Amino acid sequence: MDAAVQFMEHALTFIVQFGIVFLELFGVIVLVYTAVKAFVQWLQHSHEVRLDLAQGIALALEFKMGGEVLRTVITRERSELYILGAIILLRGVLTFLIHWEIKNEEKALKEKMQA
Repeated sequence: MDAAVQFMEHALTFIVQFGIVFLELFGVIVLVYTAVKAFVQWLQHSHEVRLDLAQGIALALEFKMGGEVLRTVITRERSELYILGAIILLRGVLTFLIHWEIKNEEKALKEKMQA
């Protein structure tokens, strides 16, 4: 019975670690793709470059935050949990601020198009 519990614990740890790496990697890929796309838009003097960049950063942050939430599953020490909680809180605040910026940028673009 004890061996079965240890096996399940190792399997869960492996699955969670794989999920963390996958989410973190996908967040990085989204961020790099968004940065390259925004740079090309900036070279073309596009008016939507700030909006597209903010949306890409928000999406990348949400993937990174998902990885941090998964990381809490395998955290063993209380100090690690506090650090993860602070990281999640910081990323949550950043995501909120970016979404606020997106809303303001969409409003400004809509006013610019109407004028």
